[in-house]
Amino acid sequence: MSAQKDFNRHTIAIVYDFDGTLSPQPMQEYTVLPKIGVPAKQFWQTVDREKEADQAEGMLVYMRHLLEEAERKRIHIGRKDFAEMARSIEYFAGVETWFQRLNSFVRKAGRGQVRLRHYLISAGLREILEGTSIRRHFEQIYASEYHYDHHGVATFPKVLITDTTKTQYLFRINKGRERQTESINEHMPEYQRPIPFSNIIYIGDGHTDVPSMTVTRQNGGNAIAVYKPDSQRALHVCRELLQARRADFIAPADYRHNGVLEKRTKLLLSAVMANIAYERELFRCRVENHIAEI
Repeated sequence: MSAQKDFNRHTIAIVYDFDGTLSPQPMQEYTVLPKIGVPAKQFWQTVDREKEADQAEGMLVYMRHLLEEAERKRIHIGRKDFAEMARSIEYFAGVETWFQRLNSFVRKAGRGQVRLRHYLISAGLREILEGTSIRRHFEQIYASEYHYDHHGVATFPKVLITDTTKTQYLFRINKGRERQTESINEHMPEYQRPIPFSNIIYIGDGHTDVPSMTVTRQNGGNAIAVYKPDSQRALHVCRELLQARRADFIAPADYRHNGVLEKRTKLLLSAVMANIAYERELFRCRVENHIAEI
């Protein structure tokens, strides 16, 4: 077995949920629901009723209902329409400068030897997320997506992401198999995985993020649960996640400079960078002594 000559596990990934994590409300409530003239509360109640009555997958139900309502009201919705509607999305305070601040922190604290990447995994619509003002900060966006016919009209779900299938994309990031068509089922030794779970920080807002938080933490990574600053119910949910050890930290979803969330995220980043420095030196020691990774 030939020894690997270069240390390549120096990338940190912060993986985000979107609705309730980076944005206060579900993305549909800023975009497609106002366009088709359906009150958000009424829409989600209809989806919930059908989901329970038919024992159906809720994500499929809501994606179908969006198309049916648009068709009923003769409103054209194509890929570009979704992207244009994304301009209406609102973010929690500080989100739009958050990514640059963390990138700068890692560059400086890691002395240029550590890279930081941001990923988004959402059960929402990729077409909307591609049009957001923060799109450029993400290495990859994984989200549900429609198929479009030759008229450019959305017809049925092409990609479906649920609470549990989100975890697949964590392994894609971990293994460097980031394209949807690449298999992640083959065994890959830990030392060959470009972003070990110990280098992953997951940020989400509630029970729908439990599978992703659990997978991340059980494999050596970290998780932060965020809550709307003015919501006691959201705070209670995050406290439950902290109590159950689903999350390392909880914090209000306030992304502004020197806020609690930034301080706790930087603390985790510092811990990960310290571990990377240790792993790098351990790797050098093994190479110097002709000991191959296994």
